[in-house]
Amino acid sequence: MKEIKIGFIGSGGNANGHMNRLSEMEGANVVAVCDIVPQKAQNAAEKHNAEPYTEHRAMLERDDLDAIYLSLPVFVHGQPELDVIERGLPFFVEKPVAINMDIAREVEVAVTKAGLITCVGYQLRYLGSTKITQQILSGKTINMVIGKYWCGTGRGNPEGWLRQMSKSGGQLVEQATHTVDMMRNLIGEVESVFAMQANRVLKQIDCPDSNSVSLQFANGAVGSLTAAWAYGGGWDNANVLDILYGGDLLNWNPARVNVKEDGQWVDKTEPSPSIDEVFVNAVRNGDDSQILSPYTDAVKTLAISLAANLSAEENRLVPISSL
Repeated sequence: MKEIKIGFIGSGGNANGHMNRLSEMEGANVVAVCDIVPQKAQNAAEKHNAEPYTEHRAMLERDDLDAIYLSLPVFVHGQPELDVIERGLPFFVEKPVAINMDIAREVEVAVTKAGLITCVGYQLRYLGSTKITQQILSGKTINMVIGKYWCGTGRGNPEGWLRQMSKSGGQLVEQATHTVDMMRNLIGEVESVFAMQANRVLKQIDCPDSNSVSLQFANGAVGSLTAAWAYGGGWDNANVLDILYGGDLLNWNPARVNVKEDGQWVDKTEPSPSIDEVFVNAVRNGDDSQILSPYTDAVKTLAISLAANLSAEENRLVPISSL
């Protein structure tokens, strides 16, 4: 099995989870890690027997890299991706892909021209519950979808970048993007949105803590998404979809799909590959056919979240094609 040597740009947060999974995979080797915080780079390097860097361009000068992971705050995306593309390396990038459409489109054009393998961290697409749901809905008329992402993430560290609208784009861009992406993945493309937002509880942050979005899908289905940043009841109401198709109801969450069969509600799921396995195998084989979330597709998910923010700001319906 060909060894795939991987470098990381960003070694905190989600990067640690990816590094840990890669370390358990045969034929995947984290050889370089970069972070602007020297101690983070050093810690990750020591754990994975890699070389630490504090400047990603210096890391990219290595001639032994097969692929790059970018795990960065959303406002930092753009130039690092362009540098990786110039180096000609396949890359995995965490969601969301950019803070605005100008940056996303610039990277999209560059990566398309370069013809590189890319994968965005929408791992929910790869789950067994998602595959089963797609099979159930295949050929069905979908009437409506109701999605929600309620959590308490907005409560902590009000000075942090996540709670600054200019740096994170708020909950719809940075966090509930997973729910938006699953609505696209299971229902279809979104044509337009109308959104309302409020800050009712978390007065110390400048992001909305309550979001309500109406969505019109290209196939005629309608939907709504609510996202709350001040909910203190745990994560059971994050990334949940209720889908009405014909006269039937399906409830999806990452762990399982709940559907009625012969008059009885049944929970279904099945094993699924990790997104890291899919990406590494794609790089090894030069075949991206199993990647369900390439960069060009993820740009469409970003556009929906940004359109919702714009709709709430300007109090109007926003066509996705206008972004």
